[in-house]
Amino acid sequence: MAETGTLHDAFIDELRDTYDAEKQLTKALPKLAKASSNPKLRQAFESHLEETQGQIERLDQVFESLGEKARGKHCEGIAGIIEEGKSIMEEDFDDTTMDACLIAAGQRSEHYEMAAYGTLVAWAEAMGHTEAAKLLQQTLDEEKAADKKLSGLAEGGINQGAADAARAEEDEEPEAVVAGGTRKSASKSGRR
Repeated sequence: MAETGTLHDAFIDELRDTYDAEKQLTKALPKLAKASSNPKLRQAFESHLEETQGQIERLDQVFESLGEKARGKHCEGIAGIIEEGKSIMEEDFDDTTMDACLIAAGQRSEHYEMAAYGTLVAWAEAMGHTEAAKLLQQTLDEEKAADKKLSGLAEGGINQGAADAARAEEDEEPEAVVAGGTRKSASKSGRR
């Protein structure tokens, strides 16, 4: 009969998954920064890349504190989120709309990481891994701060700029012939 896994086994598995997620993000964040037209958004992605590199080092310390080898296990979740981000960058959006979409992509990864680190902190505390819990909590706090920064940029004008650009484009559309041969402008035909 096979031995049943323990919470410790699940904890190590989740650490490896998260380790790989952070490594994948070190490749994705520069692409998000490059695709950003807003300088503050570009800087947010670039500074989070530096944080992410520090988070990997912190995970190395967590593995060491547990007497485990630091290695990743492919994280399908973040791979999917990164793939969604790549498809967004292939869209033909105006600059402000692209920035709004890049924020959404960035926040998807932040929320995924916040869920992972929240679980890791809780499990580390439950098992009495005090040093690991402290290190993981530092990273969780950084992920929350990065998410808050992205929200601030979105709410501080990027989302509104994208919405204003969409309205301006609708208002410039030529009149269209609708059912019954009546002419109406596109913005007044229910397209809002």
